Amino acid sequence: MIYNIPVDDEGVIILPQELLTELNWEPGDEVEWIDNQDGSFTVKKIMEVITLGKVKTVYAGDDAQQVIIEYHDKVTAGNGEMVDHPLGKGSLCCSISSIIFEKLAKEHIPNHYIDMVGANKMVCKKVDIVPLEVICRNRAAGSIVRETTLQEGYSLPHPIVEFFLKDDSKHDPLLTKDRVRLMGYDPEPFIEMTLRINDYLRQMFYILGIDLVDFKVEYGYDAHGDLYLADEISPDSMRLWKIGSDERFDKDLFRKDEGDIVPAYREILDRLQPLAIQ
Repeated sequence: MIYNIPVDDEGVIILPQELLTELNWEPGDEVEWIDNQDGSFTVKKIMEVITLGKVKTVYAGDDAQQVIIEYHDKVTAGNGEMVDHPLGKGSLCCSISSIIFEKLAKEHIPNHYIDMVGANKMVCKKVDIVPLEVICRNRAAGSIVRETTLQEGYSLPHPIVEFFLKDDSKHDPLLTKDRVRLMGYDPEPFIEMTLRINDYLRQMFYILGIDLVDFKVEYGYDAHGDLYLADEISPDSMRLWKIGSDERFDKDLFRKDEGDIVPAYREILDRLQPLAIQ
């Protein structure tokens, strides 16, 4: 629909109520004017920041039960001690996460993803994030190697699920299931859903020639108390090794200063994209 936008004698632009309703704008909303350099302007509502994370920002959505998550061209490691800004990384993680969320939804694994709105933004269901990082391991890598006698790459006899407190100031300590219960959460639904995710993703990546070594997920509850997979699921939160070689396609390239993550993440997206249309 095309609207005629009147301007009063003082140069104030008056937006028709029908347009405000269509845009879900209300009096008092802050807007940003962008000069398109062609005689026209774009007007955007300034979004309310809910959470400013290390590599993502969560904004309030137009719908009270939705949020907008923006993925940034930024990568961190060591609780933020290592930082870089790889061009294009945000859109790659957003696209990869969206494909995986959609595939998991078809497997009846509830997650917060709704749709992409731009190259590096997605609309998601609003949930209250549980302060737990849940890690599923198929092979030994990362902290389990540093803290046990296991060698990197050792194939575990069965997948294991671990809990970590989501708190950088405490260095994300490992939690027992009893400690999770003392925090007020039943660990079993998280374990059950995480193992279902692992079963599906491990098979999916195997078909793509990739070994899913481990991954980290986060969960949240909606207003009705239903549990949803949330946050993201991308090479930022997984270890992905090429089957039959030492080639890796994940954030360890940055952690260990072994290469550029952008081509590696793009390779994962290229392998996933044919699945997006299935």
